[in-house]
Amino acid sequence: MGDFEICNFTLQFLRGRWFMMFASFLIMSGAGATYLFGVYSKTIKSTLGYDQSTLNLLGTFKDLGANVGVLSGLLAEVTPTWFVLTVGSVMNFVGYFLIWLAVTKKIATPKVWQMCMYLCIGANSQNFANTGSLVTCVKNFPESRGMMLGLMKGFVGLSGAVFTQLYLAIYGNDSKSLILLISWLPSLLSLLSVFSIREKKFPRHPNEVKVFYENLVISIVLALLLMGITIAQKYINFSHSAYVVSATIVCIVLFLPLVGAIREEYAYWKLKMQQLKSAPSRVVIEEPPLPESKPAAGQSMSEIIELPEYASNMEKIEEKKKVGCFSNIFKKPKRGEDYTILQALLSIDMLILFVATFCGLGCSLTAIDNLGQIGESLGYPQHTISTFVSLMSIWNYFGRVCSGFVSEKLLLKWKVSRTLMMTFALLLPAIGNLIIAFPFSGSVYVASLLIGFSFGIQLTLLFIIISELFGLKYYSTLFNCGQLASPLGSYIKNVQIVGRLYDNEALKQLASKGLTRSMVKELTCIGKQCYRNSFIILACANIFGALVSLILVWRTKEYYKTDIYKRFRDQMEENEKEMRMISTAGK
Repeated sequence: MGDFEICNFTLQFLRGRWFMMFASFLIMSGAGATYLFGVYSKTIKSTLGYDQSTLNLLGTFKDLGANVGVLSGLLAEVTPTWFVLTVGSVMNFVGYFLIWLAVTKKIATPKVWQMCMYLCIGANSQNFANTGSLVTCVKNFPESRGMMLGLMKGFVGLSGAVFTQLYLAIYGNDSKSLILLISWLPSLLSLLSVFSIREKKFPRHPNEVKVFYENLVISIVLALLLMGITIAQKYINFSHSAYVVSATIVCIVLFLPLVGAIREEYAYWKLKMQQLKSAPSRVVIEEPPLPESKPAAGQSMSEIIELPEYASNMEKIEEKKKVGCFSNIFKKPKRGEDYTILQALLSIDMLILFVATFCGLGCSLTAIDNLGQIGESLGYPQHTISTFVSLMSIWNYFGRVCSGFVSEKLLLKWKVSRTLMMTFALLLPAIGNLIIAFPFSGSVYVASLLIGFSFGIQLTLLFIIISELFGLKYYSTLFNCGQLASPLGSYIKNVQIVGRLYDNEALKQLASKGLTRSMVKELTCIGKQCYRNSFIILACANIFGALVSLILVWRTKEYYKTDIYKRFRDQMEENEKEMRMISTAGK
């Protein structure tokens, strides 16, 4: 290749959807900082002298910021993707950097509401990363959205374990420095990708599914590698050099999808060059002009020329103007077609998803946020608690990719609805909650597996189901609205139920020792009874959510028996024809 061809290919590669997918993977790998709250929450609690209820309040505002992404969705409807990603990177840095300044005592100790605001801002930034990269990838790969969402949310699930290895290699075993890493690294990844991630028309790719499965294998290798390193670090005292080596290996595997992106983009570039060389010269056929008609005396030109199609279109436009913006809310289109935002939000299907999400994701977020304190109450050392969090992050990944790829296979081959898989995902964490309520030796490992795996399934399926039931036109707003129930469920269960019951048990232990709350800096509960009653309640909530989701299974059973991707395949074929015509005309 000459210099011009190299520049031409490089420009196409950086603007192509395969590099866009790789850049999105990197952004997603840095967008799961909220799942590391269990690692650094103990530092916030001890440094700032909070009790468990206050810490759970911080966790709730973290969940509120992480799940209320309506602002990023609405912003994406009216601004380009690069602006959404830039706003998210600024929010991420500001929020977590202020938290780091607070725990390192570089600023005056902030009030509780200020810490809540910092956490909310930092956590909310991940919605801008999700909206900017995830939504764009789904629109660029509409026919493979299940696999795409599974991979992208899978990398988010792995981000906790990836960040753990990076901060151990860069800063050592210092949870305060982990907060600093969270503040600058995700922001940098988003800023480096702002001009590569954008929505664009693409033709169908014959190797598309193959590439997705290659990336699935790479992500599984990364997950197994992280699991092996995490377990090894539990039993072996790693030196700083060993941490650097392990983090380097993780980064190499993380960048392997770039190789496939270069290969596929180069193959597409060569095919396009061959088509341009073999395309025939452009032939222009001009039709003779129509004879001009002159109006008769007293007759206007509009009376002579009658354009029925134009008149019909104008009538439809006038009818739309007369119809109010709220009058079609309850005149919903068929499932799978593009709903408006209000049509989707006020539908029965969205209401059922809201209740199921309130029960399922709300309980899972509560368990994840309290994992550090659960390990502490059962007598696990801090290093082992960090292992729980990393393992939950990895199982979270497996749940996400499983829900994307397995549900896609079940849907295409046997017409098994994704809503039925959602019901299954709501039952799994109930078992994990009961294991925490009635612990045994090593029970937290099993519980973290079940809760992390099911959480990954629920979250990914929620995004896929919303795209399939309500269309992609307003997907950036709808998928953010769809997860609004998560922070509400987390607040009620985390603060009002788990936090209060934990503090009550801790106060009982203080009273048995003849102490009062004012005599101790940190309110801590030790023993199996600390989380027993609260997690029995969480298990019941998960079972209720599963029963409610069965209603959605029944309502959508006929829809999922149809070919739900047909119109997207037709659109891709039209894009391919259009691009061929443009290439031929430009020769």
